[in-house]
Amino acid sequence: MDSFTTLRGLVVPLDRANVDTDAIIPKQFLKRVTRNGFGQNLFDELRYLNVGEPDMDCSVRPVNPDFVLNQARYQGAQILLARDNFGCGSSREHAPWALLEFGIRVIVAPSFADIFYNNCFKNGLLPICLSASEVDQLFEDVVNTVSYRLDIDLKKQQIFTPNGKAVSFDVDASRKDHLLNGLDDISLSMQHADKIRCHEEMLRQTAPWLLNEA
Repeated sequence: MDSFTTLRGLVVPLDRANVDTDAIIPKQFLKRVTRNGFGQNLFDELRYLNVGEPDMDCSVRPVNPDFVLNQARYQGAQILLARDNFGCGSSREHAPWALLEFGIRVIVAPSFADIFYNNCFKNGLLPICLSASEVDQLFEDVVNTVSYRLDIDLKKQQIFTPNGKAVSFDVDASRKDHLLNGLDDISLSMQHADKIRCHEEMLRQTAPWLLNEA
């Protein structure tokens, strides 16, 4: 996965709590067997005025002009500002996949659902928890300022606002290291490739049936 170090990104405010994974990427789009193709259906029921189905041409679908991701001032946003319990509901890695493919690299909220929070780190998406009052202030600033951008520094664990204010955030040390170095679960396993090959060779000598290489 892509590493994450710093980001200066436009912020889009999604002012609603308890956004679940079925709202992020509706269930009818989960039939793909790859990680690609989900971005066009991110928040499908909120972004479009008709019912979305797999393989539809989204470029000709009627869009909801009131939904923030469709508004001109937020086009190209890479930071999503959200409310409490973002990513709740059923477990699906498709949710961070859709957000990433759309262009979102950071989500800032007071709280996240546990499984979604974990899946973000495994896929190169940075979820940042701030206090409710800090998030309230950001919502006010974003809404009142066109082209509002934040600077995110993962190594320093700080967010810098346009007026120079620094806001600190917490992140688990191992997750931070994985993001900084672009290490997902497969990459972490491949760091031990020599040991894996040695173990496989031992199995070939002692228990070849386990490798199913006949």
